Amino acid sequence: MGLQARMWLLVALMFGILYGVIVGIGSYMGVGNVTIFIILAVLVTGFQYLIGPSLVSMMMGVKYVSEKEEPELHQMVAELAERARIPKPKVGISSLSIPNAFAFGRTQGDGRVCVTQGLQRLLSQGELKAVIAHEIAHIKHRDMITMTLLSVIPFALYWLAWSMMWRGMFGGGRQQGGSAALIGMGAFLLYFLTNLLVLYGSRLREYYADKGSVKIGSSPHYLASALYKLVYSSAQARRTARGEAELKRVGAVRAFFLNDVERAWDEIRELREVDRDLSGTIDQNELLALRTKKTKLSGAEKIMELFTTHPNMLKRIKHLAALT
Repeated sequence: MGLQARMWLLVALMFGILYGVIVGIGSYMGVGNVTIFIILAVLVTGFQYLIGPSLVSMMMGVKYVSEKEEPELHQMVAELAERARIPKPKVGISSLSIPNAFAFGRTQGDGRVCVTQGLQRLLSQGELKAVIAHEIAHIKHRDMITMTLLSVIPFALYWLAWSMMWRGMFGGGRQQGGSAALIGMGAFLLYFLTNLLVLYGSRLREYYADKGSVKIGSSPHYLASALYKLVYSSAQARRTARGEAELKRVGAVRAFFLNDVERAWDEIRELREVDRDLSGTIDQNELLALRTKKTKLSGAEKIMELFTTHPNMLKRIKHLAALT
């Protein structure tokens, strides 16, 4: 099944769960009471969506740059945005020392593409183009609004669960209180499940952006090589006081990065088998070799992936191999 079809099925499942909650718990509490929680969740999430770009800019230490300051970066962003048929995003440089890139914005017209200090020195022109194309694809696919909409559902279930648990402990008689507590526990289970589904959606968006990067003109092996370098740099950053401090500072928004910087040490061990000549890059031949090679993840790695915003890196690079 294609990535887009899986995403639509996920959206349908999430809103199916929401509808089931409105009908099921609504028959106990009254539909109006359940709707209040959903409206509150929409309002809070909507507020976060509106102020989100400002928060990300502040936490990432972004400074927006002019064409005079970064002519090559602006030209690359402009060319890729034209190929993707979206308005040219704003271009920014983050003060973070960890080499990486990220994109955000409320709409396609409000898109921003940012790179951290040092990324341009770390990557070749082809690798940098592939990374920028990946970020442009996130904007083209409207990923920020998609993930915001999905996040409303676990948020509403969290509030609903706590409300029912409190009602069970302090409201009504023993029988009514027991029913409310059971409903609250059920809502907590659904909250946990929908959170996992939101994370699954986030991983799908990464795969989809990788595919979008190739669609608008980058080579898969350049993106694979860039990911490899970013994983290695993220792992190295943990060995410095500044890098460790920056990782803690951006923990809440690290989902915007191209790779999961928290899992870099585990991922670099997995990727060594791809870089057969130990050159520090992944060339086209190495990527093609991975295409036919079976990659097996341990049970622990599969479970760990369930709780992450980014796909397992070895699987992700194998997916890029399939695009060659």
